[in-house]
Amino acid sequence: MAPWALLSPGVLVRSGHTVLTWGITLVLFLHDTELRQWEEQGELLLPLTFLLLVLGSLLLYLAVSLMDPGYVNVQPQPQEDPREEQTAMVPQVIPLRRCRYCLVLQPLRARHCRECRRCVRRYDHHCPWMENCVGERNHPLFVVYLALQLVVLLWGLYLAWSGLRFFQPWGLWLRSSGLLFATFLLLSLFTLVAGLLLASHVYLVASNTTTWEFMSSHRIGYLRQRPGNPFDLGLTRNLAHFFCGWPSGSWETLWAEEEEEGSSPAV
Repeated sequence: MAPWALLSPGVLVRSGHTVLTWGITLVLFLHDTELRQWEEQGELLLPLTFLLLVLGSLLLYLAVSLMDPGYVNVQPQPQEDPREEQTAMVPQVIPLRRCRYCLVLQPLRARHCRECRRCVRRYDHHCPWMENCVGERNHPLFVVYLALQLVVLLWGLYLAWSGLRFFQPWGLWLRSSGLLFATFLLLSLFTLVAGLLLASHVYLVASNTTTWEFMSSHRIGYLRQRPGNPFDLGLTRNLAHFFCGWPSGSWETLWAEEEEEGSSPAV
C-alpha cells in the first residue's frame, strides 16, 4: 500500500473517530465522575459495561464505514434469455436507466454517489462521518449503530455531569474541570445529532423510504408517477423487510406485486 493511502479521507475520518471516542472515555475515567468512583470502590460491573458499550459502538462504526453499502455490479453479466414469468413480473413502465457517470444499468431505488464513484442500491445518503454510503446492505446496521451510540452518549453525558463541581473559584475550577466541561459540551452536541439522526431514520424505515427519496421525491421519476409512497407496505412488513429481508426480491418485483394487488378487483 502506498504511503499516501494512509492520508486518504476515509483513514483520517475513521482514525479521528477512534481517537475521539477513546479520548472522551479516558477523560471520563480520569476525572472525579461516578465512573471513577465505581472503579475506586471496586464496583467494576458498571465501568466494564460502559467500556463494552463504547467498544461495541466503535466496532459497529467501523463495520458500517468499511462494508460494501450495496454497490451495483459494474461487471457485465452473462446474457440470459429472460423467462416469460420473470418478464411479466417486472412492470414495463419502469425501465432501467443507464447511469451517466459509471454507465451501469441502475436498478429501482439506486443512485450514483459522486464521492464513492459508484451506484448504490437503495441509496440513502453519503455519510461524511463514515466516509461511506448508507445503502441497501449497511443501512440496517447503521440504524443499530445510531441506537447504540445514542445510549453510550447519554450515559457519557450523565457521567460527565456527575463530575462537574461549580462551587470552586473560577481559576481553580477551570484548571480542575475545564477539560471535563468541554467534554460535556461535546457530548451534548453529539447526543443531539445522534438523537435527531436516529429519530429521522426510524421514521424513514417505518414508512419504507430513504433520505434521498424523502428529500428529492419531486425529481425522481418513479415517485412522481404516484401520489404516495409506492414502497410502503405497512409498518410490520416495512420493518420485516428492512431488518430481516422479508419479503425478498428486487424492488421491481415488489413494485409489480403491489401494482397487481392494487389493480385486483375487490371481492
